[in-house]
Amino acid sequence: MKDIGLIIGAGAFGTSIASVMAHNFKKVIIKVRSEDVYTGLRDKHENSVYLPGMSLQPNIIPALTWDEVNSLVDGKVELVVFGLPSSSISDFLYDNFDHIDQYIGSTTPVVSLSKGIDPITLELPDDLFRNYFPERMDQFAFLSGPSFAKEIVAKQITAVTLAGRSKKMLDTVSLEMLNTEYFKTFPSYDVKGVLLGGALKNVLAIAGGILEGLGYNHNTRAAMITRGIAEMLRFGKVFNARPETFYGLSGMGDLILTTTGELSRNKSFGIELAKGRSPEEIIASQRTIVEGHKTAKAVHLLSERYDIKARIFNGIFSVLYEERSPRDVISEIMTVPTKFELD
Repeated sequence: MKDIGLIIGAGAFGTSIASVMAHNFKKVIIKVRSEDVYTGLRDKHENSVYLPGMSLQPNIIPALTWDEVNSLVDGKVELVVFGLPSSSISDFLYDNFDHIDQYIGSTTPVVSLSKGIDPITLELPDDLFRNYFPERMDQFAFLSGPSFAKEIVAKQITAVTLAGRSKKMLDTVSLEMLNTEYFKTFPSYDVKGVLLGGALKNVLAIAGGILEGLGYNHNTRAAMITRGIAEMLRFGKVFNARPETFYGLSGMGDLILTTTGELSRNKSFGIELAKGRSPEEIIASQRTIVEGHKTAKAVHLLSERYDIKARIFNGIFSVLYEERSPRDVISEIMTVPTKFELD
C-alpha cells in the first residue's frame, strides 16, 4: 500500500481515477478549484457536481488551496495525476509551477489524463508538459482508452492504455498504483499514437452525435467510424505514431465507446448541434468540458499545415466554426468521388 497520491483537477474523470487510486494509497488528495465540488467531497464523499449520487472512498480527501494540500501531505507524494483539459495545461502550469514542482521529485511518476490538442500551439499534452519539465519526461505517462468515469466509479471492468518512455515507471504505475480487480492499464511506448487516439476520437464522437441527432442509424455510424479511423491514421503518420496503436484500446476502443455510448459528452454535444443549437449555447449551458470542440479547431489547422486529407474532421470544424449546416456537410461528404478504400 502506497502512502499519498495527489490528483490535480476534480472533474468526472479525475475523480474516477481517484477512486481507483484509493485501493492502492492510504490517502488520495484531490486539488479542487470549485467550492461546491470541495464541499461535496468533504462532507458527503461524493462529487456532487460531476458524479452526483456516486459514493467515493473516505480516504479521498479534497483540498481547495495549496496551503491545504501542504497540510495534508505528511510524507512524500508517490504519484501525481493531472486531470486537466488539454487547453488548460499551459496556463495552469504557468500559474502554479512552483506549487507543482515541489511534489514532483526526481523519481515521482506523473500521469496525465488529458485528451486533446492545444488549439493555439497545436501541441499534444506531452509537448505541453515538456515545456515545463524537459528533464523529467521519463517520469511522465499518458492514460487513454475506453473509460467512462461513471462506470469506473461503479467498478465496471475497464481496460486502458498507459503510454510513456520508461519501462520501470510504466510497470510501477500499472502494477502498483493504478491496478485493481476491475481497472487495468496496458503499457505502451507509443506516446504520440495514444495521445492522438484520445484527442481525435472526441471530434469523431461529435460526428457520431450529429448523425444520431439527424436520424441516421447503424449503417451510417459504422461507415463514419471506419472512415474516421482511416483519417486518424493519416494524422498518426505525420507524428510517427504506430498504426497498430489506432486499432487498440486508445484508438478504436475509445472511438467505439464515445461514438456509441450514452455517457459520452462529445456525442451528446453532437446530438444537440443536430437540433439546431449553436456550439456556444451548448457550452454555456453546462460545466463539463467538451474536449472535441477545441480539438476540432486544432485538428483542422494541423490538416492544413501538413496537407492531411481529413474530410470528416474538417466537416466537423465547418459545423462548429463556420456555421455550416450539419446536414449540408454530410451531403457534401457523400458527393466526394469514390476511390480505392485504402487510399
